[in-house]
Amino acid sequence: MFNSLSEKLESAFKNIKGEGRITELNIANTVKDIRRALVDADVNYKIAKEFTDKVKETALGSKVLLAVNPGQQMVKIVQDQLTELMGGKESDFNVNGNPAIILVAGLQGSGKTTFSGKLANYLKTKKGKSPLLVAADIYRPAAIDQLEVLGGQIGVEVYCERDNKDAVSIVQNAIKAARSNNKNVIIIDTAGRLAVDEVMMTEVANVKAAVNPHEILFVVDSMTGQDAVNTAAAFNERLDFSGVVLTKLDGDTRGGAALSIQYTVNKPIKFMSSGEKMDTLDVFYPERMAQRILGMGDIVSLVEKAQEQFDEAEAAKLEKRIRKNQFDFEDFKTQLGQIKKMGNIKDLMGMIPGVGKQIKDVEINDDAFKGIEALINSMTVIERRNPDIINPSRKARIAKGAGKDIAELNAFLKQFEQMKGMMKMMNKMPMGRMPGMR
Repeated sequence: MFNSLSEKLESAFKNIKGEGRITELNIANTVKDIRRALVDADVNYKIAKEFTDKVKETALGSKVLLAVNPGQQMVKIVQDQLTELMGGKESDFNVNGNPAIILVAGLQGSGKTTFSGKLANYLKTKKGKSPLLVAADIYRPAAIDQLEVLGGQIGVEVYCERDNKDAVSIVQNAIKAARSNNKNVIIIDTAGRLAVDEVMMTEVANVKAAVNPHEILFVVDSMTGQDAVNTAAAFNERLDFSGVVLTKLDGDTRGGAALSIQYTVNKPIKFMSSGEKMDTLDVFYPERMAQRILGMGDIVSLVEKAQEQFDEAEAAKLEKRIRKNQFDFEDFKTQLGQIKKMGNIKDLMGMIPGVGKQIKDVEINDDAFKGIEALINSMTVIERRNPDIINPSRKARIAKGAGKDIAELNAFLKQFEQMKGMMKMMNKMPMGRMPGMR
């Protein structure tokens, strides 16, 4: 996510590292390089110039002149300005209504339908809502099919009228159906086009006028940069939407949309999405995103994701087993399953400070754990619970059952023993929560 921008900003800060204090002379090149990095990331030049002017003005303030470490101070100034550029703080999301109505708009290919499914899953699993997905794209039958598939995956009902070519009446009928079936949130997936056109804009504006949504979300493909910002401005003129959703953040994203859109349309980014899995939707936090852009990671989000998956009672039980040196392959397999539920592995690692840039060119397959799981699954229950009994004949059977060779199994067993060795060291810590335990 934003790897190129992160690298260029880091390079810009090198101009000022090692200096005794920030001065107009040594900040000039730094600011110039920051502006170039933003423009290369497809941020509008006017926005980039205004941003760097603010950075320079703040950096040359009297308090900053006394800074002990100008390099760190400069990073902090840029972080604060990036946070402000992206909205300052997270935005509220209104789902109060009977039912609450959420209108989803955007161009075809921006990820609207997938986002609609993700939002329904988010509201169902994290907010305790009972959502209804509404297929209001009357032009693309595949959109209805896709929404029904997504609804089936997450256990959310989809309302559609395949023979009805009036989007307004479909939505009005859906609201009636929601009320009769105790659905308290309606998510309307509207039609998109390859480019902004009058028919599409009129139709979505008519839907808005007919149902008066609590939230209107404009979905942006974050890989399209400044083009996405221009499209957002056109939509906002007609819809006056309440917030923006950035999709496809796992792709080759330069950052232009994320950094420019709030400034251009004066509407907050409310959600960000990556990948196709239904649980890869997150609330957008400007400060956390600024930290990630600057290579600082995002430990807060990483911890939150872990807390969503790790049950407190199970964590306490696991801690006791570790303290008694009883951690076995069954425990290990359970932990792998919980880690996998947290999301894209490379994205998760990128949340750890300093790790993102180290793994930017490394391909990390989400199926990386499959080989390990195959080896564990090939063991008997007794072997999983008693790793020490795995002798050469057992190894041969386990490796064959997993489709692996003995060398791979031996390497895994060695890594497991090393991990247990680290856990023995943790046993010497005072009783109470171990690091990472809640």
